[in-house]
Amino acid sequence: MLAEDIERTVIERARNGDASAARQIYDRYSRYLAATCARFLPDPSDQNDVLQESFVKIFTSLDKFEFRGDGSFKAWMRQISVNEALKLLRKRRQSVFVKLDYDLPEDVPDEVDGEMDVGNVPGQVLNEMIGGLPEGYRTVLNLFAFEQMSHKEIGRQLGITESTSASQLHRARVLLMQKIKDYKKKYKNER
Repeated sequence: MLAEDIERTVIERARNGDASAARQIYDRYSRYLAATCARFLPDPSDQNDVLQESFVKIFTSLDKFEFRGDGSFKAWMRQISVNEALKLLRKRRQSVFVKLDYDLPEDVPDEVDGEMDVGNVPGQVLNEMIGGLPEGYRTVLNLFAFEQMSHKEIGRQLGITESTSASQLHRARVLLMQKIKDYKKKYKNER
């Protein structure tokens, strides 16, 4: 309860223009929001731009935030960052979704065998693998797996059909599974 009271106080101070309170918010959450941006945007310059835009929006929208308990502020800020990342992708029209008739590379199976086992794969390596996916795959995977959106919600958000979203997710999982298998094989051979 004490942490919630402190967070509420800092938010209220920032709403009232207290620069030190705004700095506390930035210092506490900037790495988390930077990681959120990085999931969608592999280019560090884009990540920084979106992070900056996210904080501008956060600080100019503090009066709209309603405290709903522990974690609600962090979730609200994450949603702003996700929206800003998607806004950049739409603005640049870079979100080219791989056509349904696009063939996976020959050495990659067309199906996923069971659940993805990411054990022994460091988080940073996994993030790099996700970052290396084609943009449409990466975007849908992030929205589905991390933001827990349905294919219907993803379709609305990205202007694609539910079936395109499902196909993009399936192909993202197939490619990611192959990358994980390749990594584990390499790691096992190096031991």
